[in-house]
Amino acid sequence: MLTDIIRADLESDVWERLELVTDPELDEPITEMGFVEHLEIVDSGRVEVGFRLPTYWCSPNFAFLMAFGIRREVSALPWVRGLTVTLHDHCFGDEVNEGVNSGRAFGEVFAKYCDGADLDEVTAKFEAKAFDRRQEVMLLALQERGLTAEQIVGMTLGDFDRLAFTGEEETRQKPRYRALLVSQGLAEHPDDPAFPTWDKQRIDPAALARHLERLRGTRINMEFNGALCRGLASARYKEVEIGPDGPTLVDFIAGRVPPKGRSAATG
Repeated sequence: MLTDIIRADLESDVWERLELVTDPELDEPITEMGFVEHLEIVDSGRVEVGFRLPTYWCSPNFAFLMAFGIRREVSALPWVRGLTVTLHDHCFGDEVNEGVNSGRAFGEVFAKYCDGADLDEVTAKFEAKAFDRRQEVMLLALQERGLTAEQIVGMTLGDFDRLAFTGEEETRQKPRYRALLVSQGLAEHPDDPAFPTWDKQRIDPAALARHLERLRGTRINMEFNGALCRGLASARYKEVEIGPDGPTLVDFIAGRVPPKGRSAATG
């Protein structure tokens, strides 16, 4: 029998792992997006996580990536002996839930249900966008400090590690940017450039402004999609009565009232 203190500690462990799972298109944690709506420690080794996306028709690619991200991160906790992940109210929910809880490899399940899509290509596409967004934050923060283009593009990973930031966004993004640098092999040693391009090229100081313009375009697109997702989630979860075949477009447009017992607006 779990005490309230032990249960709270275990739940805290799970929430910390869930913060590492991002919406692949937005590069924002699913916890901050409000997608996680149910977390329960059934006993000392079994966890249930339920999540819901902004619309009934959200891309199956995104749904699979997030569901398997939840499985990967929560299963990494040493005390977790069993995990059930459930995607609610989604047109591909049955397939996602069967796939993520089957114990089969992600690539096998993904290819089967996503028209043979290449998992590596899909994940690389979203990782590249995340890299651009995180790098832009770092570059702009250094420009605000008055560093020249030569100083910025000449910075090494060791130099970057010694930097201390005070702004909220750059403080948040520094470890996330570094983690992606290292995991992708873009920078591994202290003398490696801290700001390569995604295809491992050095940025010419004269081209830094143009490079930043491209990163800005990526960010604007992601921010627009993020605002759209939050708006759709807010509209969707005003207590909508969902029929056996799922909600209709009319349900979302009308903003009807949710079924009793469903908390509003978690996305």
